[in-house]
Amino acid sequence: MFTLPRLPYAADALEPHISAQTLALHHGKHHKGYVDTLNKLLADSALAGLSLDEVIKQTHGDPAHSTIFNNAAQSWNHDFFWKSMKPGGGGLPDGDLKVLIEHDIGDGEAFAEAFSAAAAAHFGSGWVWLVATDGVVGIVATHDADLPAVHGRFALLCCDLWEHAYYLDYNNRRAEYVAAFLDHLANWDFANANLTAAAAAMNEAEPITMEPNAAPAVVPAT
Repeated sequence: MFTLPRLPYAADALEPHISAQTLALHHGKHHKGYVDTLNKLLADSALAGLSLDEVIKQTHGDPAHSTIFNNAAQSWNHDFFWKSMKPGGGGLPDGDLKVLIEHDIGDGEAFAEAFSAAAAAHFGSGWVWLVATDGVVGIVATHDADLPAVHGRFALLCCDLWEHAYYLDYNNRRAEYVAAFLDHLANWDFANANLTAAAAAMNEAEPITMEPNAAPAVVPAT
């Protein structure tokens, strides 16, 4: 049975950029709903007892298990999203990731423009991700519960584009919400740690895993 992971910070720690009310609803209702529904779906399933990673891998692309995939992937995506933010975060990428972004996408301003453009161009619900594949970093958007790992990419950082992630605080102003994520919340320490893990996996020629986790620059649809 899966349990709802705790937030890595207090509910009000991201204010004023994301309110405690939004986090209470998003984490305590939406994320919890995915976890609870997944547990119910798996109760009498042959998939019961598998890790979340394995549930996602084994149900992806299988119409008979689409509901299980959606709830498992959304559980994984949300946990990754919480870790993609931190109080006092944001600003320009740093560390090894800064070097790769500058090489594959452009300077900090070009990256922010590309990330924001991907979010603005994405129609409906989904996610925008900074990813890496074969040593190249890029930006991709995915619809609904879709996620990079099932397309052979390592996730480095993500921003939730579902309306429940921002509507209480920003109404329909998605661009303003994404700007706040980039300027004040993005957790570059987490992204750099995922880059290190991705590089280690590739160097060891291991299969891609779903762990907090590399993809062409910029914005191919998946």
